[in-house]
Amino acid sequence: MSEQPEKIREFIESFIVEELEIQSARSRGSELGSDEPSQGTGAFLQMLARAIHVHSAVELGTGTGVGTLWLADGIDEGGTLTSIDAEAEHVHLARQACDEMDISPQRVRLIHGAPYEILRKLTDSGYDMVVVREYSDESGDLIEQAHRVLRSGGVCLLVHALHGGKVADLAQRDEVTVSRRELLRNLRADRERWTCSLVGVGDGLFMAVKR
Repeated sequence: MSEQPEKIREFIESFIVEELEIQSARSRGSELGSDEPSQGTGAFLQMLARAIHVHSAVELGTGTGVGTLWLADGIDEGGTLTSIDAEAEHVHLARQACDEMDISPQRVRLIHGAPYEILRKLTDSGYDMVVVREYSDESGDLIEQAHRVLRSGGVCLLVHALHGGKVADLAQRDEVTVSRRELLRNLRADRERWTCSLVGVGDGLFMAVKR
């Protein structure tokens, strides 16, 4: 019985097959040590973007472009994904991935810079989706900025929400785990502004819809 949940997880993760270009980006991420979104997470992000007709999205933390490619294929025709990463090599590899998949720079804007500093400069209510891969030490500021840039009905998604499963284990009290756990709890508690859910794909995907 103990093996069953793992078999289910593996089945879910492999159920939607990744394009070869995404597989290549994932392989480069593994070589670089970049913690890319899982296959199931990418497929879920793509599906959600299509379901709510995302026209404008922002991704905080590009990595080697795995999540970027999934999202770019999910947003509306003529829409734009702005992806920001503090590592120049990440931006370079993500641009390579976009080129391999024939995604134009007009559709995916790749920006080298501090994600949270740039997030603070984005337009109020100008985005349908915010995808977070890089986490700030100031979780309250993250919540406020995501809420500000999202339209009503827009979605904030936290990738790797469970931090290697540690968030679910209350005995884990290291600084990063406690901060991540606090972030999820703060969002969940703010019911006047957010409707939340935790999805069991990858390392946990936390969803918060702006009310």
